[in-house]
Amino acid sequence: MMIQLWSILGNSQKLDGGAMFGNAPRALWSRWIRPDAENRVPLACRTLLATGLGNAGGRRVLFETGIGAFFEPKLKERYGVVEDEHVLLASLAQAGFAHQDIDAVVLSHLHFDHAGGLLAPWQTGVSPRLLFPNAKYLVGRECWQRALKPHPRDRASFIPELPALLEASGRLEIIDGDRSATLGPQVRFEYSHGHTPGLLLATIGGYRGVTFCADLIPGRPWVHVPVTMGYDRYPELLIDEKSRFLDDKFARGVRLFFTHDPECAMASVVRDANQRYSVTNEMPALAGLALAA
Repeated sequence: MMIQLWSILGNSQKLDGGAMFGNAPRALWSRWIRPDAENRVPLACRTLLATGLGNAGGRRVLFETGIGAFFEPKLKERYGVVEDEHVLLASLAQAGFAHQDIDAVVLSHLHFDHAGGLLAPWQTGVSPRLLFPNAKYLVGRECWQRALKPHPRDRASFIPELPALLEASGRLEIIDGDRSATLGPQVRFEYSHGHTPGLLLATIGGYRGVTFCADLIPGRPWVHVPVTMGYDRYPELLIDEKSRFLDDKFARGVRLFFTHDPECAMASVVRDANQRYSVTNEMPALAGLALAA
């Protein structure tokens, strides 16, 4: 069965530009993404839907879920969530799918802006509950351990109730290596540790596939190797990881899928005579893009 890809938008955010471009001066990053009067930059929480995966070729797999609408109003304002409704559900419906149709959800890590969309929208007096009732939830082992015992530096980035909900579902799959029994041979995993321990990076398709870059490379400006976020735990390690990652994806012609870029879903990697990376063939959205297995 042919693999097809859709870019699915979730709730968007506005976050402090200095935090998003930690080691870059405002005079530089404001040319890449224009800030508002409060110094905030617009960010997407984009997910990737792939159909035709699994050993039988029939699985519908969602890579991440965005931030969702689980925050109560005060925290929604604090973290710059723009929309009130659960945008991911509406975007899935626009593409012809419902959350009940999803067979697996792959989570690069469990920070709330990547996993919050797993939860139903916030309601007064109602406890958090999981969506995607027919899906397996795939999480890397190190990311899972970090969510269970966060460091004080990133504790606020996690949803306290989420690990117990995932475990209680009976549909949690912890990933240790480069493959998953659920997804079959069309998805290969690699790992990064500079942003958070064990960040799970999934490449879909064959040798020249598509990689979901998660927070290793949130969008086009971060393709520039020295640029990191203030949220990264080990910026120098992340830079080294990013350099090796881009060397590999450039050599193989693998395209990059961006979760936080407000205008670009996918692009190809290019390298100039000075060995500096950038992107070309930028695509703002994907709608049933055919991909070789």
